Amino acid sequence: MPTVTDRVSPDAVPPAVVKAADALVEAARTGAACPPVRTLIDEGDIETAYVVQRLNLQRGQAAGRRIIGRKIGLTSPAVQHQLGVDQPDFGALFADMAVPEGGEVPTGQLLQPRVEAEVALVLGHDLPHRQCTVVDVLRATDFALPALEIVDSRVKDWDISIVDTVADNASSGLFVLGDSPVPLTGLNLRSVRMTMTRGGEVVSEGTGADCLGSPLNAAAWLASTLAGTGDPLRAGDVVLTGALGPMAPVAPGDVFEARISNLGSVRVGFAAEGENQ
Repeated sequence: MPTVTDRVSPDAVPPAVVKAADALVEAARTGAACPPVRTLIDEGDIETAYVVQRLNLQRGQAAGRRIIGRKIGLTSPAVQHQLGVDQPDFGALFADMAVPEGGEVPTGQLLQPRVEAEVALVLGHDLPHRQCTVVDVLRATDFALPALEIVDSRVKDWDISIVDTVADNASSGLFVLGDSPVPLTGLNLRSVRMTMTRGGEVVSEGTGADCLGSPLNAAAWLASTLAGTGDPLRAGDVVLTGALGPMAPVAPGDVFEARISNLGSVRVGFAAEGENQ
């Protein structure tokens, strides 16, 4: 699996990989979703899907974008079963994906957004171990924050398999972090409870246990996986640990707020039709 520090040359990969990467970039640029890229990549070839992802991350960096962390996807056993996998996946977070707490997403910035609530960890130390433990994560984490991940898919109608979402940077879009850091000392992330509302109506609920048993388990998996590729999590990285409950679709004018017990709340709005064009 390629790492963020590896260089992926378009001349060194099959033309289908470049074509898949190009399709995803073009979909993001034009706002017109593309067909599933699994028509170009062998079904189940997750390693090649990560090559597509890496190629487009590399293009983003070349354009001046800065990677500030990682996101974990597919932490729900039900979603894993749906896509025929037995482990999560991951993508990268760019600095320009961050939306201020309480901010508003402009109309047309994303293709087909959905929102989910998560626990974010901000690291104070590197996690270089190939067999990272929960204790390692606890020691390395500076603080936790409530987060909203605004997932998106460049693939038409969210018609995705595991290779589609991996290639598409784990269906990343934007993210929002709360603004009141909470240290992990004395905090049981497994037992936190999440309620997410849209316009005041509850649209998603869950607990820390719904994320691979605990957000710390998800972070330990990610740290181990990345260390195994030679590209470990580093001090200062933001880690979105995975959804605590079902994702909710977005319509123009929606306002979402998630409250996570012992962590606080985080809020984001979406511009109404015709605004911020």
